[in-house]
Amino acid sequence: MKFYPEKPDIRRLREIIQVFWKYQFGEFLGKTKFKERLFKPLRLYFRDPEMEVDASAPERLRLAFEELGPTFIKLGQMLSTRPDMVGEEIAEELSKLQDEARPLDYREVKKTIEGELKRSISDIFRDFGEDPIASASVGQVHEARLKDGRRVAVKVQRPSIEEKIRKDIIIMKYLAKLVDRNVPRLRYYNLPGIVEEFERSIFKELDYYNEANNIERFRSLFADDDMINAPRVYREYSTSRVLTMEYVEGVKLSDILKSPIKFNGKVIAKRGFECYFKQIFIHGFFHADPHPANIIVQEGGILYFIDFGMVGYIDKDFRDKLIELLISIIDYDVNGIIEEIELMGIISSETDKEALKYDIMDLFERYYGADLQRIGNIMKEFTMPRMLIRHKMEIPRNFVLLVRAISMIESIGERLDPQFNALEIAQEMVQKLIIARLNPLNIFKVDMKKIIQLEHLIGKIPQTFIKGLQVIGEGTIRIELEHKNLDELADRIERSSNRISLALLASALIIGSSMVITAELRIASGIPYIGSLGFILSFLIGLGLLFSILKGGKYH
Repeated sequence: MKFYPEKPDIRRLREIIQVFWKYQFGEFLGKTKFKERLFKPLRLYFRDPEMEVDASAPERLRLAFEELGPTFIKLGQMLSTRPDMVGEEIAEELSKLQDEARPLDYREVKKTIEGELKRSISDIFRDFGEDPIASASVGQVHEARLKDGRRVAVKVQRPSIEEKIRKDIIIMKYLAKLVDRNVPRLRYYNLPGIVEEFERSIFKELDYYNEANNIERFRSLFADDDMINAPRVYREYSTSRVLTMEYVEGVKLSDILKSPIKFNGKVIAKRGFECYFKQIFIHGFFHADPHPANIIVQEGGILYFIDFGMVGYIDKDFRDKLIELLISIIDYDVNGIIEEIELMGIISSETDKEALKYDIMDLFERYYGADLQRIGNIMKEFTMPRMLIRHKMEIPRNFVLLVRAISMIESIGERLDPQFNALEIAQEMVQKLIIARLNPLNIFKVDMKKIIQLEHLIGKIPQTFIKGLQVIGEGTIRIELEHKNLDELADRIERSSNRISLALLASALIIGSSMVITAELRIASGIPYIGSLGFILSFLIGLGLLFSILKGGKYH
């Protein structure tokens, strides 16, 4: 295992800062403590950019990411799925990132394949195209034929790309912590957390075994659907850095959208949306990047999904809540929407639900009519920073991914079919789901995990019962009581007891004094001395007792 130092590579760090400076982000750098922390040690100096870039800030950010290479391109692509973090304008711009790179020399490709598969390339393939059919910053794809004549697409990872990305991530972590400490207004975005999430995501994508697993899972979920498919994976010719798949004939959806190729756009749009509905709301596993270039259309409108590097997962409980949220959106039920997003953990007890209610009503007014046909418009609003900050909301990452996927597929649908109505299709799909739920046969279906939990509980009952009988038989039952406000009750009882004691004492003195007077024990002046003293003490005790009762306000 290679050792990667946690200290940033100084040369690469200098290059990154210079690129951001070039694209006119120097003002931001100057407002932080970068000058003291970075510029002096790196021997960098503030100066005007050598070129003026006539573009908006989001465009300049995209250009900087493209120039900085694979790691930053992938970071930008991830941020394009998080408008809740960077805002819709930046997310939209970053989604345009062009992940293209100069093709690898064939000798490098051959060396990687043979090193990974431990065989000569001529022993595996009858033919192998030396020129790639697609080339990106992380890997490139070649067309080939196996020995038995099957046509395949071979995805080959660039040499040392993992090490380069790891070094860049170390720099990203360093810069994120520096910004988080020194720029208070950016702490809300939790830049160190974004980098950690990106690190997990990109290293999953670099492992082609993960992509192979995702493809096979998708194929199994749609095995009974002749209209939806994904390429077959040839495991015997695949590793973590080489992925051999079935070559899919057809036309990319991106080419259909920009050319007069004759396909039934209405059918493709409906089929694509229904497919995504099933992925999200039924299977809980979805292709998270439905870019038109990642969907191939075959004759008859068969849809093949490719490039499964980015996928999303949703558990059953969350899916059920999503369906209920969708029903509330379809019915324009504002209270239902608030209830569902609370159950989903999106809002907390700190959220002002009344203010949120009025904001959602404003959304319905803003999107009233044709725009409301796009479910993604409403759901996307919940991922906007203004909503998150105003209402103290927290959006799960997979919720953002699925909203982005729905929005993209709706946009594609509208371009294919001007009369495309996502809301109408969703209503049909929801009705089918509800009918399936109410099916008497499905009512009695129990989750296997719940059956196992019930079996464990039943298994413990006899043992627990026997232990209880043994404790009773031994007479060693211990009862622990948790009291609330018993201290106050004890204080009241103590005060009452003192008053009763004083009352009894006063009564005793009165009775005793009466007996003394009756016995005619007198002093020289003719006044009953002892008896009078007893009455005086009784009077004083009674007066004090009365004062105490009146002061307490309660006769107890």
